Amino acid sequence: MPSTHADLLTPGMPDYDTARQVWNGMIDRRPSAIATCRNTEDVATAIGLASSRGLTVSIKGGGHNIAGTAVADDALMIDLTAMRSVEIDPEKRIATVEGGATWAEFDAAAQQHGLAAPGGVVSSTGVAGLTLGGGFGWLARKHGLAVDNLLSVQLVLASGKIMTASPDDDPDLFWALCGGGGNFGVATRLTFRLHPIGPDVLFGPTFFSLDDAGQVLSTLSANGAGLTRDACVWANLMTAPPVPVLPEEVHGTKVLTLMQFHCDAVHGRDVLANLHGGAKPLGSALMSRPYTEAQSFLDPVYEPGARNYWRTHNHTVLSPGLIGTLLDLAPNLPTPESELLITQLGGAVTDVADTATAFPHRQVPFMSTPGVRWQEAADDARMIGWLRIASDRIAEHAVPGGYVNFIAETD
Repeated sequence: MPSTHADLLTPGMPDYDTARQVWNGMIDRRPSAIATCRNTEDVATAIGLASSRGLTVSIKGGGHNIAGTAVADDALMIDLTAMRSVEIDPEKRIATVEGGATWAEFDAAAQQHGLAAPGGVVSSTGVAGLTLGGGFGWLARKHGLAVDNLLSVQLVLASGKIMTASPDDDPDLFWALCGGGGNFGVATRLTFRLHPIGPDVLFGPTFFSLDDAGQVLSTLSANGAGLTRDACVWANLMTAPPVPVLPEEVHGTKVLTLMQFHCDAVHGRDVLANLHGGAKPLGSALMSRPYTEAQSFLDPVYEPGARNYWRTHNHTVLSPGLIGTLLDLAPNLPTPESELLITQLGGAVTDVADTATAFPHRQVPFMSTPGVRWQEAADDARMIGWLRIASDRIAEHAVPGGYVNFIAETD
């Protein structure tokens, strides 16, 4: 019989401070207790405990949410990080994943059978949290959002009831779980449809000078929708990293990076080259890589512990006005880790009706995420102030809506 008594950590206990930490270093909250759960029954017991004591509940899966919703002051944190199993049925092409698993664990297990499901682009992100917000990454144009491949969710409700939501069982709740965020219960087990992918894909960054960035972004806007669904490209105005493919004099300067993905490791390069608009790259690390390497490539850039603040905007086009605003902002990014990110959607994301799931941004081909990243709490006001001003300028070229997983503010 599995245990139905979650271990409790309280302030002052040795592991308490470690357990309450999340990815965003800005978040410094102190729950009344942390329930370390090892199975669904533990979660139900923890919810009952919170109810009996009148405590708010927060849920930690991967802990990557930018707003830090995994932890709240004076609450009971339900910690799922011990619930990380991933089961693959290669015959049915189905994955069953516990609520504390990360995409690194999911991808590694699925790739043993040459399979994958659309997930995020940082492998330490939790599967459950990303999925409940919609979930997109390099495979979104090929196979849709994470929620478009979600088959069912085992959920513990606020009442402590354990149930399963799917298109056939409680379809209204399942609709809400597909992009509506993590407030409908504790997702302890998720089942996904899998697709053949890899083991190798074409993936990597190509760097351009800011002088050529307008030309490249205009080409991406004009030609991006015409890309085959095997391809996905994200653009980023950022500080050039000290990587071997860039001349040393470029290191530390502001550049445009196209992070490019294509399912075909052999023939995808010609497709992606059409997005350069004739501009000569400063350097490129686009190459054939294992799919799991592509999925974890950005992990060093988004390591936990830094202070982060983001906003998000939807765009129907990368208009001249938007491009001009981004290029005006880029030289003044306040830290080397800060960025002006543009995500490409479209493709299979548009195949699903706007009202079929709680993710409503199906017809949005581009999303921008201006983000600042820094180390010292003393810089909080300056960093957040810069980002808010930049975001307001970008919003002048946006359409309504934003991605729930990328919203740093919850009030």
